[in-house]
Amino acid sequence: MKKILFLGGAPTQIPPIKYALEQGHHVITLDYLPDNPGHKLAHKYYNVSTTDIDAVIEVARAEGIDGIVAYASDPAAPTAAYVAEKMGLPGNPYASVEILARKDLFRDFLAKHDFNVPRSNAFYNEGEAKQWLDEIGVPAFVKPVDSSGSKGVTHLQTKENFHEAFEHALKYSREKKVVIEEKIVRQGYQVAGDGFVLDGELVFRCWADEHFDKLCNGLVPIGQTFPTSHNKELLDEAHSESQRLLSLLGMKTGALNFDFVFSEDGKFYFLELGPRNGGCLIPEVIRYATGVDLIKYTVDAALGLPCDDLVMRPAEGFWSSYMVHAIEKGLFKELWLSARAKDYIVEQGVQVRPGDPVDVFSGSHDTLGTMILKYPSLQEMIDMVDNMERDISVTIE
Repeated sequence: MKKILFLGGAPTQIPPIKYALEQGHHVITLDYLPDNPGHKLAHKYYNVSTTDIDAVIEVARAEGIDGIVAYASDPAAPTAAYVAEKMGLPGNPYASVEILARKDLFRDFLAKHDFNVPRSNAFYNEGEAKQWLDEIGVPAFVKPVDSSGSKGVTHLQTKENFHEAFEHALKYSREKKVVIEEKIVRQGYQVAGDGFVLDGELVFRCWADEHFDKLCNGLVPIGQTFPTSHNKELLDEAHSESQRLLSLLGMKTGALNFDFVFSEDGKFYFLELGPRNGGCLIPEVIRYATGVDLIKYTVDAALGLPCDDLVMRPAEGFWSSYMVHAIEKGLFKELWLSARAKDYIVEQGVQVRPGDPVDVFSGSHDTLGTMILKYPSLQEMIDMVDNMERDISVTIE
């Protein structure tokens, strides 16, 4: 029996916990939310923040763990890397993971190594940030350097709203530092998805088109459609640049979460490369579409178990995740589904009950439920997800 420490026990983090338990491992969970459902499954739980590195490594050493996982969590990823590095456990270099987890460090690294990168700078001071905005102009993005789930991000259209956008970003930044970045005009959809690196090589990746709800928030993903609609030539460039980045960072083994775009003139731009599995059911949809279980490989790799059978497999069929959400604030009444939505849903989970208060979808924390759907064609899938209010909607009162 091996001991494995999971940083977090939120609903999105349950799949690897369940897998570890099925394999007979001793499971320990840790975060500052004792009511998270993952803790009820674990053999032991610690009420400690996943970003408190000193406290986490104290727990890890006291328990004598064999592996550590920060599943679908940007804030916890550097902690996991630090603990693994200090204890000689499987993982990636702490310095490299910290670069990937911080938007300011990541943009600086990309620019230093001649990747395509938007004009970007990070500031503690609002006045200095405003001067930079005057230089790059609008539209622009204002982001916390260290948040996740699109929390605290503003797509700034006019300079008059800059103060509110800067203050909004500060609220979600532990570092109290804000990135001001020019907008890249993209062709086609933003690309998301997950991958896996073994012995420094990107041996698997499955990419999707990312979709947003134009009716409430154009920044928070409401679903991903697999496979991506971009052509092979562009995707080969994305793979090549991803491998170059991983090699420069000395990344060794583990899951990766991608967000990138192609500009109107066909240039590849990283938005983020998270050193962890994706949320939004991305690993679960990939398992349906390719038969590759990245949840299993994440746990196995963290424990130093063989992962040699992990190979690239294309997506077969047309699949999507979908984040159930409200476009108005009120009390939840019911979830309405069209006839075809009922036919296409493969998995469904709703986390609210009638009478529960709900907010307008502004971040991953406002997700009311999740779904996985399978469609008969690429065209119907994209049309449906881009206009999902016609097939799936939250009724409030």
